Amino acid sequence: MPSQNSLIDALQKLIEAIFSALGYKTSRKRTWHQHVVPYKGGWAVRRQGNKRITSKHRKQSTAISKAKILAKRYKADVIIHREGGGIRKRHSYD
Repeated sequence: MPSQNSLIDALQKLIEAIFSALGYKTSRKRTWHQHVVPYKGGWAVRRQGNKRITSKHRKQSTAISKAKILAKRYKADVIIHREGGGIRKRHSYD
């Protein structure tokens, strides 16, 4: 069995090398940047790239606190939006 696993690992590395040489990405890097955005009369925290929200809050300050906790855990950024949607401030935790 060990020789079969090493053969599979070698084939996987070979396929990844071929895709890399052709310019294809073999894995999609997930981003953990947290956005604080206006949401239905309150504020929400949403991870970058997600359609769903992570949490809902009445005040922007509590949404920012939640986003900072998540960003510190995943070594990401917090992007705080204005009520109109524009970016107000960005904090980096990496």
